[in-house]
Amino acid sequence: MTINCAGNLIDLSQPKIMGILNITPDSFFSGSRTVEKDAVLGKAERMLKEGADFLDIGGYSSRPGAEDISVEAELKRVLPVVELLKDSFPEALLSIDTFRSKVAEESIAAGAHVINDISAGNLDKNMIAIIAKYQVPYIMMHMKGTPQNMKDQNKYKNMLQEILLDFSEKVKQAREAGINDLIIDPGFGFAKNISQNFELLKQLEIFKILELPLLAGISRKSIIYKTLNTTAENALNGTTVLNTVCLQKGANILRVHDVKEAVECVKLMSQIKK
Repeated sequence: MTINCAGNLIDLSQPKIMGILNITPDSFFSGSRTVEKDAVLGKAERMLKEGADFLDIGGYSSRPGAEDISVEAELKRVLPVVELLKDSFPEALLSIDTFRSKVAEESIAAGAHVINDISAGNLDKNMIAIIAKYQVPYIMMHMKGTPQNMKDQNKYKNMLQEILLDFSEKVKQAREAGINDLIIDPGFGFAKNISQNFELLKQLEIFKILELPLLAGISRKSIIYKTLNTTAENALNGTTVLNTVCLQKGANILRVHDVKEAVECVKLMSQIKK
């Protein structure tokens, strides 16, 4: 359960926290939208001080029905932030939330350490080759369709079996390409309705059969705020509850909007495990 980030071995047997840094004007949670330079620096500094192990930078909103922006527009958002954070926080581990190989390659060249791909290579067939070329950790998430149409792609005969099969094929492809460091993300909210998300959470530990680190990204999503009849802005308490469940079921990385609360989850759970 280790990954190599720029020559540093990161031990994921102790769960890690990935703070979300959305460089977008339209992410589903308004509190995560960060565009101005000072706001980016302030949020990044706060997350790192609160205990974030990674910062996940996203320039393309993947919420259901989000606008499909150009590669150039995504690069224009992401690259200045990578350079800014590398200069300001040289020890920080930077993840890039993108499904585009050009954005991945240029971000790695600018100093990023991890690529977080919502499509596991499905939306850009060059992605696997780029990851293999640069040998950075690769997060493969399960999704069907695209952010624009995924809400209509949630038809499964056996959801868990289909997701596991998909991951098995993707892992085989990645290994054959020579990729060493893989992380899987079952994709809460991506081509899955609320009841399917709860089924996924209930049986999350099944993904440990793949013998790979597991990332859970459930922070402030509709599984929480629609169930509680509230909003993403008021879903922190519910997020903490479900993050705790994810840790109980073997999550190695929590991808979150709220770092302090997630770090506290990890600390308390580690005491129970002791």
